[in-house]
Amino acid sequence: MLLGCGFRERTPRTFERNEVFDTDALALRGERKLLRLREYGEERILTYKGPPEAGPHKVREEIETRVEDAAAMRAILVRLGYEVVFRYEKYRAEYERDGGMAVVDETPVGNFIELEGEPEWIDRCAAAMGFTAADYITLSYASLYLEWCARQGVEPGHMEFASSGD
Repeated sequence: MLLGCGFRERTPRTFERNEVFDTDALALRGERKLLRLREYGEERILTYKGPPEAGPHKVREEIETRVEDAAAMRAILVRLGYEVVFRYEKYRAEYERDGGMAVVDETPVGNFIELEGEPEWIDRCAAAMGFTAADYITLSYASLYLEWCARQGVEPGHMEFASSGD
């Protein structure tokens, strides 16, 4: 579908593991902020996300930096008082077109297309694929996972593929 809409593959399907950090009291979650360590192929990225803005598109401040050593970064965060509160895995493929990006995420709870770009670009690309604003999902993967657990009647843990072992 993406190729038919003029997208070009940027990154082939690649495994991604994410760890979300917070305090014991979940202070960041309470402020709707996020601190994440991502391992994506050979990349290690630390991300801060601010609270989302209201609206049909998911908009929030995002600051990222590459990290050389994920284990060392994890140790630093733990020593600063943060702990892993949620892990999630997915396979991601990235596509680009006209200054925007589409990513296909295959997760343990379903497959999702994420469009990243200016709101007008998102709406135009979504319409070309047959989607309307009513189809947009702005929930985080943690929220999608909790909804999935509730529908399945399972106790939430981490959103990991069965082969992960925990």
